[in-house]
This record gives sequence, structure tokens and C-alpha cells, in this order.
Amino acid sequence: MSFQFANRVNKIPPYLFAEIEEKVRVKKAQGVDIIDFGIGDPDLPTPAPIVEELRKHVLDPENHNYPSSAGEPETRQAVADFYKKRFDVDIDPRGQVCILLGSKEGLANIARAFVNPGEKVLCPDPAYPVYAQGATTLCDAVPVRVPLSPEHNFQIEDSPGILDRTAKMLYLNYPNNPTGACVSKEYLIGLYQWCVQTQTVMVYDNAYSELTFGDYSAPSILEVGDEGVIEFGSLSKTFNMTGYRLGYAVGDANLITGLKKVKSQIDSGAPKFVQKAAAFALEQYKGREQPKMVRDNMRIFEERRDIMVRGLRSMGFKVDLPKGTFYLWFRVDGSSMRFADRMLNEAGVVVTPGVGFGQGGEGFIRMALTQSSARIEEALGRMEKVLRK
Repeated sequence: MSFQFANRVNKIPPYLFAEIEEKVRVKKAQGVDIIDFGIGDPDLPTPAPIVEELRKHVLDPENHNYPSSAGEPETRQAVADFYKKRFDVDIDPRGQVCILLGSKEGLANIARAFVNPGEKVLCPDPAYPVYAQGATTLCDAVPVRVPLSPEHNFQIEDSPGILDRTAKMLYLNYPNNPTGACVSKEYLIGLYQWCVQTQTVMVYDNAYSELTFGDYSAPSILEVGDEGVIEFGSLSKTFNMTGYRLGYAVGDANLITGLKKVKSQIDSGAPKFVQKAAAFALEQYKGREQPKMVRDNMRIFEERRDIMVRGLRSMGFKVDLPKGTFYLWFRVDGSSMRFADRMLNEAGVVVTPGVGFGQGGEGFIRMALTQSSARIEEALGRMEKVLRK
């Protein structure tokens, strides 16, 4: 039997990462040695103390039952304590925290809770595809493109009328995927005030807040205010826990209540033993500074960043040294998809074409720092040989 997809599903373009994954699978089956800088999945292991904490709680039968879809009390308390220590923000763990199956599902489900069919949602471009597709389109809402350009450091242009005042929701993400752009707390004040004045829900994706270099410390939007604001965080990148699927939402109690109501109808929460390991991880923060296990990771990513930036610059690419995330974002000549296909087919190197993040990403490439320094050096050599042809 054959059935037609729902109209909302037909509106969604093919997921770029799935297409790349299939191309890579074919190449590997052909025996090609692939060096993958595509998906942002850290190759570094979860820190051993977190794994040991998880092991301890897995062995406890009390953690084998259904959890709460909103999150276990001790996990929500750990998130609230983290925000106090890291951002000096006071949060009610009962009413202002929701534990997620990774921040991705929360970013989609918050739209389910508050966006009606036909309403507009402001989506940065280029950006993580979930904002426009998994959230907006799957709610039968209308994604409104907000261009992010290199001329404005991939920040929203500060000019009258650039944002649609009739929109229901605005998605923001800094440190930014895919561009690596970062912002100050002062920058966020103006956008927060605009959202309050226009009664626009602000959805702040802060998944990369802890992946920063040098003396830059990423702010939380909650340092500015929490009226009409919900912020999403994740354990995935901070502690190399992508496979654990554990994230959180914090902010305006009304928005958190709406998110919890949706989740209560969809999932039964993250496993208790994963939540307890996540709470342990967050408890490693004693103040604003990164704990040792995070600093150790960032030293490795910084070394890789510097090697890759030097190598790409030597090939003639203009590459900025990002202060946040583990992504490099740079312009190439012509089609980003054609460049990515050429690197895969001729060099065995996987890069992500910028067009997968929206039309504003066309002509750009994203590379994730998820390979060892030695593999980065090898990949750079392969790329250089291809480009010399």
C-alpha cells in the first residue's frame, strides 16, 4: 500500500545530513578512507567521571522506571544551580526548568506549544534547519527569513523594519551554528527589548555556550531578562554527550509550562540514570569558569582550530578564527554543494555545504573540528592536491 505524506511533510526539503550520510556510506563501501568534518558530533569521549557516574546509576533498579516528562527534581535543581553559578541568574527549578531529550526536540516542541497554523516565525538564515523546518513548517506556520551576512558579522542587521513585528516567535543562536559568530550581552539587550515590545516569543538556542576560546564567555539571554524568553541548552557538546540525548529549557514560566504540556503528550522523559549523570556533569561548575574536563576538551579543539585555519588560509580561503563553537565557516567559489561533492569524490573529505543551512549559506562551507590533529593535517593535504588540479 502507498500513502501520501501530509502536506506539512511534503513542504520539508530532504535533510541534508541524511543525504551526506548516504553518500559517505557508498564511498566507505567502495573502500575509500573517509575523513569526516560534516556532522558536529565530537570524536572525544565523554569524560570518565561522568561515565562512572552513569554506570553507578544504571546499576540502581530505582532508576529503571519511568521518569517524569518534565525532568527529575534533582536534575532540574542542577540546571538551576548551573545557571546561578555560570550566569548569576536565579531560576525556579520547579516552574522555570524542563529537561529534554536533547535540545533539538525542545526547539521543535516549543513551536507546537505556541505557534498556530499560518502564523509567522522569524528564522535566521543561515541557521540550524530545525528552526524553519522541524519547528515552523511542521506547525503549518510560515518561516520568515532573517538574513545573517558576513558584512554584519552574521548578526541580525540593526536597522528599522528588518524584523517583522507581526511574527509570533524569533529563533536566535549564539555562539552560532553554522557560522561560529559570537555576540555580547549588550548586543542581546536590543533584541530582547524588541521582543518584549512586540510580544514576540524569543527562543534562544544556547547549545554552544561552553564551547568558547580565549577570554570570551558566552552570555545567557536570561542575563538580560526572562519575560517572553525561553533558552535551550545541551549536554551534547559541552561534555561530549551527544548520544545521551539530554538537554534542558529554562526561562519564562508560562513558556516552560506550555513546553511541558506538549511533552507530556509525546514522550515519557529522559532515562533517570542519564539525568543523574547529567546533573553530576553540571555540578562540576563551581563558578563562571569552565571546569577542568571542559577546559581539557577546549584545548584540543583550539589546537585543531588553529591547524585547520592555517591550512585553509594557505590554500587561499579567507577563514576567521572563531571565538565559539567547533565549526569553521568560509566562502568558496561557486556552488557549495559542488565543492562538497568534489571534496568527497576526489579527496575523501566530508565537508558540509552551506546551502543546507538556508539560501544565505550558499557559497559557504562548514567544517567541524571533530577529527584528530593528524587527520586534519592529512585532510588538508588531500584538499590542497584537489584544488591544485
